[in-house]
Amino acid sequence: MKWAPDNSIELPSTSHISIVDKYGNALSMTTTIENGFGSRLMTDSGFLLNNELTDFSFKSFKNGKKIANNIEPGKRPRSSMAPTIILKDNKPVYILGSPGGSNIIGYVVNAIISMIDWKKNAQEAASVAHGINKFGTYYLEKNTILSKLLPSLEDMKYKVKLRNFSSGLNIIHINNILYGGSDHRREGIAIGD
Repeated sequence: MKWAPDNSIELPSTSHISIVDKYGNALSMTTTIENGFGSRLMTDSGFLLNNELTDFSFKSFKNGKKIANNIEPGKRPRSSMAPTIILKDNKPVYILGSPGGSNIIGYVVNAIISMIDWKKNAQEAASVAHGINKFGTYYLEKNTILSKLLPSLEDMKYKVKLRNFSSGLNIIHINNILYGGSDHRREGIAIGD
């Protein structure tokens, strides 16, 4: 069956924190309730209910073709998250993650490659230009060094689009002391005592 393109809403509503405490405990946590304040309903115990239904397409068909991600009984909303802790000798070395919808996995992988393979520090890895291939289209970050690859990739018959990214990576690298990095594209900061 040929499916129509998805048209679910991608709202900037996810947060990520990376934490290491004075005892060496590490936390990588990505959280989303969709939309600002989720469903805008609060329980009696004081927490907000999410609104993950925005992960679905609100139309069932487009141009006579069924949309794969439409709302139907028995389906669960998709959500891309990749809170990550990388260990060496059973101790945390890299603690990272990001908001960013369906791009989150690409952001985290780009940062890991930047730190481990390219030896970039946490801040450099959080700031690296993004190139992400999703479903055959190669998305390159506008106004970065990667955007210069567009003609070469198109010559190789890739479908390429330039776009802005807002990853929001938060990274901690432990190497005797803590090094932090926070993506400049979104709110966030690396701090410590």
